[in-house]
Amino acid sequence: MKLIGKNGPGSKPVTAEPDTEGWAQSPDPEGAEGLPGALPAQRTSGLADRRPSAGYGPDSLVHVSAQQFAAGIGPYAGRADAPGGEDPDQDGAGLDGATFERALAAREQAALESRHRQAADEGDTDAASRLGALLLRRGDLEDAEPYLRAAAAAGVRAAANNLGVLLHQQGHRAEAAQWWRQAAVAGSAPAAHALGLQLRDQGEEEAAEYWLHFAADHGHPLGAYALGDLMEHRRDVRAERWFKVSADAGHREAAYRLARMREAAGDKDTAETWYRTAAARSHARASLRLGVLLEERAQGDPALMEEAARWYRQSAQNGEPRAACALGFLMRDSGDLTAAAEWWQEAAEAGDGNAANALGALHAGRGEAAVAEHWYRAALDAGDQNGAFNLGLLCAGAGRDQQAEQWYRRAAYAGHREACNALAVVLLQRGDESGAEPWFSKAAEAGSVDGAFNLGVLHAGRGEQQQAQEWYARAAAEGHGEAALQLAVVQEQRGNLPGALERYRQAAGGGSAEGCFRLASLLDRRGDADTEAEHWYAVAADAGHRRAQVRMGVRAAERGALEIAESWYRRAAEAGSRSAAFNLGLLLARQDSEAEAMLWYTRAADAGHGRAALRLALLALRRGEPVQAENWCRRAADYGPAEVAERAGRLLGALHAELSA
Repeated sequence: MKLIGKNGPGSKPVTAEPDTEGWAQSPDPEGAEGLPGALPAQRTSGLADRRPSAGYGPDSLVHVSAQQFAAGIGPYAGRADAPGGEDPDQDGAGLDGATFERALAAREQAALESRHRQAADEGDTDAASRLGALLLRRGDLEDAEPYLRAAAAAGVRAAANNLGVLLHQQGHRAEAAQWWRQAAVAGSAPAAHALGLQLRDQGEEEAAEYWLHFAADHGHPLGAYALGDLMEHRRDVRAERWFKVSADAGHREAAYRLARMREAAGDKDTAETWYRTAAARSHARASLRLGVLLEERAQGDPALMEEAARWYRQSAQNGEPRAACALGFLMRDSGDLTAAAEWWQEAAEAGDGNAANALGALHAGRGEAAVAEHWYRAALDAGDQNGAFNLGLLCAGAGRDQQAEQWYRRAAYAGHREACNALAVVLLQRGDESGAEPWFSKAAEAGSVDGAFNLGVLHAGRGEQQQAQEWYARAAAEGHGEAALQLAVVQEQRGNLPGALERYRQAAGGGSAEGCFRLASLLDRRGDADTEAEHWYAVAADAGHRRAQVRMGVRAAERGALEIAESWYRRAAEAGSRSAAFNLGLLLARQDSEAEAMLWYTRAADAGHGRAALRLALLALRRGEPVQAENWCRRAADYGPAEVAERAGRLLGALHAELSA
């Protein structure tokens, strides 16, 4: 569309001033500070990274007061014979390079302003437009306004756009919109963009979409971005197209938003490409997300892990505390706790609660409770309720149960699901079942698998088996091994062995050592999966399951691997297994280590093992100690099982007869 009244009568033809590309921008979310009287903001305040070229808008330039301008020009502002002036042949004498360049630039700017002002005062509307733009960039709004008004009234499109910028900065938004509309009708994409943003902020989305569409169609990347933002806000699938147009033109926030959309759609490859585009333009959040994607698919690949760390580092250096936190975890996983602590501290001091919690856990693990408490409190101050929960754990570990309950309660009321569960456990332990149940329910409903499991335990304790099974099933579906174990036991009791095997496998996969043992036992009894049974016995035994360790010892002994058998028996016996102690005694006796065998028999018998007590009675008889033998017989008869009690009874009768004779 053409501008009405392009040049006034008598004006000499000049090249039209380019429209202001950068004036309708809002502050850059990645670090630029907002300017006084900023124009309507982008909803997500994204900016293109390139700076406008000379002659473009004031938002891209430093605002300098008239006094600062005069001080910068100094003695170079015009005639050499001006008061305080210096010999022009001495320009730059005694100045360093940077000072000279600034002075020279100020001198040239003053000369340009003088030429524009003279032409404008003689009626040249294009010169008035250029002078107004120059003054507007410098922040001299009062001086710029009459020149811009004169040029805009004469139909200079750029002046109309720039007058809109000036009025908007002064708070005269209605009049600003009128001038932007005039410039936009004349074909100004920046004016259409600014007008669209203002209409959007006034709730006139249909009109806003029209003008933003106009700006985007005329190659304005910020217009395309704002249009995409508006459409995404309305869940319009066309948003992606306009973000791509803006991103292709160099708009880093658009590239980031496009990447987020592709990631949400499950297209991580395309998302990674756009994250790279934005990250290459120093977009902090894009660098962070790129690092996350690379770490997710690294799977131990050192090259990808190193690249992820590089992007995290760039993001952190650009002011993103979450990236510093993520880099800390990466350093921790690589074994460098010192570097991890440094990055966590940087992130925590910038207000990242997750990093503060990580620092607290690091110090708590070292036994530095006071330092841990400091960082947990910092996390809480940052709004991370994990801080309150961790403070509860810290107090509970130190035996400060009342304080622990207070912290759990604070986190629980804030919606922390594990705090709800922990609070319920505290209440249940002191006998307040009615108080515990609502917190278990709240934890379970919020997704706590431990809460769901504990709620099942609560119902089972009341004999409410159906409700218990429902909660166990819910927890098992989320991978809770002990919940799956409870379901498996019920299936086995009902004779549903296939169902029991499935649940035992689920329990074993969820980390339940008892589930591993029971799975192995069931496979063992079935007799057709010996190798798999051995595997699960070994998994349970390695996890410290004493009966599994005994079973591993028995199987090793049956194969003649006596050293392996002895090793398993010792591990279980030293952990308190009386069966293992007895079996170890038998093994040692066969190896002619009678004295040590006696020690393990005694330990087993003292723990209530009937066969060990009977063996000690026989050994006492062999040594000619009938009274000692009688004592062990009595204990064997008491301990059982039935066959041992019967043998002990017969031996005790023989002893009585012998002692009576």
